[in-house]
Amino acid sequence: MTKRPARRLLAVCAAVAVSAGVFALGTAHSSGRARDDLSAKDQKRVEAATALATDFSKAEQYEAMSGGAATSLARTDINSFSHFSENITFEERESFKLGNALFQKLWVSSPSSTQASDGLGPLYNARSCQTCHIRDGRGHPPEGAADATSMFLRLARPARTEDEKAALDSFSQMSLPDPVYGRQLQDQAVPGLKAEGRMAVTYTEEPVTLAGGEVVMLRRPHYSVTDLAYGDLDPATTLSPRVTQPMLGLGLIQAIHEADIRALADPDDANGDGIRGRAAIAIDPATGKQALGRFGWKAQSATVRRQSAEAFAFDIGISTPEVPLHQGDCMPAQTACLERPDGVQPRLGDVEAPPPVMDLVTFYAENLAVPARRKASFPETLAGKRVFYETGCVSCHHPKFVTRRDADNKAHAFQLIWPYSDFLLHDMGEGLADGQAVGVATGHDWRTPPLWGIGLTKTVNGHTFFLHDGRARNLTEAILWHGGEAQAARDRFAALEKHDRDALLTFLESL
Repeated sequence: MTKRPARRLLAVCAAVAVSAGVFALGTAHSSGRARDDLSAKDQKRVEAATALATDFSKAEQYEAMSGGAATSLARTDINSFSHFSENITFEERESFKLGNALFQKLWVSSPSSTQASDGLGPLYNARSCQTCHIRDGRGHPPEGAADATSMFLRLARPARTEDEKAALDSFSQMSLPDPVYGRQLQDQAVPGLKAEGRMAVTYTEEPVTLAGGEVVMLRRPHYSVTDLAYGDLDPATTLSPRVTQPMLGLGLIQAIHEADIRALADPDDANGDGIRGRAAIAIDPATGKQALGRFGWKAQSATVRRQSAEAFAFDIGISTPEVPLHQGDCMPAQTACLERPDGVQPRLGDVEAPPPVMDLVTFYAENLAVPARRKASFPETLAGKRVFYETGCVSCHHPKFVTRRDADNKAHAFQLIWPYSDFLLHDMGEGLADGQAVGVATGHDWRTPPLWGIGLTKTVNGHTFFLHDGRARNLTEAILWHGGEAQAARDRFAALEKHDRDALLTFLESL
């Protein structure tokens, strides 16, 4: 185990190096979009720092520090996703711990003697944030007798009226709810009320033959809903399964300058590489204006706070200042649900999770640290990194950014980070399509998920289920499901010799 003084020294060295602009060197390239937080000199340094690697004989400078000076240097174990950013202040660590307590808090139905913990539901999927984000990590599909707590069904339908179309066009609504069951199927309810229904999933197996003759079986999921308690779903309503995503480095992602993400977009495929990343649009709740969407499977949220507020409302049924729905996702047709008492305590505020609660939960979510890389400089890892580049994976899984100098939290400011995502929307093909539009995302679009921490999924969460619905049982299956814009990269992977495929997987497992 690394001794704490050494951990502090590494963190301080990384912080000094990053603040001084001493980044890994590479061939500088101009993004064409100057950042408003940098001098011209710093702009050039950032471009050099974030240029794609060309030398795979050794690790890049600070490559093992995935989250910059915020990287967690704790030993690898089941709690690897639950540590605070290494560079937050002593006082901020108290806020982190209080936020963690609220993240784990079990809410109860109203009325309750607790007064500060009631307001659950009345329809809900989980009683706490931690119930879905198990150890702050990745959710899983229901397997055998296991429950579906960390996976749920999003519901949406097309617009029918001019007002509905206008709401979607203005992004005041990112999608339209089912008229009876709302935006999400809630499979639990408070006492005296029926849950909405149950998600049912079955799989069919499909063989894929790789170079060398290896056969991989892919499982194709088929979704339906059973035990509907309030009538039929609207015939136009689509079902989109979603597993919960890891909570790593969210504050750092938020601190990436919008210009750097937009510079990677190529909606018209101007460079002819077949990749057409598009920037998502969302509403920033703090300003009420349009902003870059960067959180969620379809990048439907612009900020960590908004993402957290929507989870409170639709997963747990708790109202917040940002989403003041005291009855959660209850719809007008669900009269018994709307008649249930809420958990608002006037002495604490006019919502069930007032601003102090949201402040702490948001701070916690923004400061869950990215673990340090393992074996980043090992020859087998570097060989896999070369294959990762050569197959074209970096076209969407963009390796690195330097965060804003003027980030709201100094711990997130001017950090060289390695999320391996461009945070853009990409058409992933018919195989992964859910048929559900969210904002500017179509039924074929998904945001490129960050890869940092992916190699610790089994260590933390005890499984290796990947993609938006957990259909892939390992990283090989996840890659083979890629289609659409990623089809060429997927085909290159399938055509690799086995030792090159294994090298690529070794690289991914080091992240």
